[in-house]
Amino acid sequence: MDSLTQITLGAAVGEVILGRKIGNRALLWGAVGGTIPDLDVLANFFMSEVDSLAFHRGISHSIFFSIVGALIFGWLTEKFYKSKYYRYLAFAGWAAFIFGILLLLNIILKKQSIHLIAFLVSLGLYLFIIGRLAKNYIFSDTQISLASTKDWQKLFFWTIFTHPLLDAFTTYGTQLFQPFSDYRVAFNTISVADPIYTVPFLLCVIVCSFFSRNSVKRKWINYSGLMVSSLYLLFTVFNKIRIDSSFSEALDNQGIAYERFMTTPTILNNILWQGIAQNGNAYYMGSYSLFDSQDITFTRIDKNENIIRNSKDDRTIGILKWFTNGYYNVITRNDGKLQINDLRYGSLNGSYQDENSYVFRFPLELNNEGNYVVSDSGGGPPEGSEEEMFKVLINRIKGN
Repeated sequence: MDSLTQITLGAAVGEVILGRKIGNRALLWGAVGGTIPDLDVLANFFMSEVDSLAFHRGISHSIFFSIVGALIFGWLTEKFYKSKYYRYLAFAGWAAFIFGILLLLNIILKKQSIHLIAFLVSLGLYLFIIGRLAKNYIFSDTQISLASTKDWQKLFFWTIFTHPLLDAFTTYGTQLFQPFSDYRVAFNTISVADPIYTVPFLLCVIVCSFFSRNSVKRKWINYSGLMVSSLYLLFTVFNKIRIDSSFSEALDNQGIAYERFMTTPTILNNILWQGIAQNGNAYYMGSYSLFDSQDITFTRIDKNENIIRNSKDDRTIGILKWFTNGYYNVITRNDGKLQINDLRYGSLNGSYQDENSYVFRFPLELNNEGNYVVSDSGGGPPEGSEEEMFKVLINRIKGN
């Protein structure tokens, strides 16, 4: 799922585990725990594009990492709070963070007529916050944290583990069993970004933060967010069962033989779904909205694997085949390069005639050693066509 959703889930889970003991710090550290697995994207600076693709949602999204990471991060956090420098580090950290937020706001408003007013308001607000931080962190003798090492380790385990668990419901999937297996668990029930899942959940987390840690309302508001999001996730599972049945029936009615098929929701919703059936070297692609009044129509797409030379021995091709779970085709681009398309995500506009129609696409070129490398991979609509593609998506969701 997207980063905001994982931060929200981590904060809510952190509140369940330690909210009564440490208040809003449970939300904060829960959000940190929910973010940790996705820090594997930092490997992009040190790996090739295709290696980064294989590494993402790998070991950092595994059950193994959830256990080991929880032990380490829980121990470090407890040591951090016991450090004699903690109060000063916390004060400096919050002061720097808030300064950065206010500075960014002033940069945004720099050319506006209210810039001077915004600067003076920001300065006054910053001085007030600095005073409150100094009172709470430097001049206060109150105990900072009531949590033990085991408490912190429990918080980090559940906030880290629920991250890949949620990711497993997406099409991208996650390698839950690393380092023992690179199998990607993908239930394909929810989009990687779905506001119906995230927004109510996020609002509940924000609202509960305004109540005291011992408040019954705080507890039940947070539980309400978790319950709503979990019920929606459960709905996506049953919705997928229905969608699978509809696609299977349509394939059978149209006499289309297939070896396997899969369905996946389109971005930002659970109403419009893409379906793909494979029969040898041919695929049959179709889409279905819950508001459709007509039968599903399928478009045949050839796999074209034969145009990739030495594909069996090429490492890049092997990784892309694994990443796409074998649902891919190959086309020749207008610039003469080859392009592998991840068919699991379907098309942006319902057409498969254009190299930019595919949601996930990987242009290929040969390096000096004669091996394929991915050059400038693409995801989502091409730059400048976002508004048009979004209109197509909305119309198709409506059943048009």
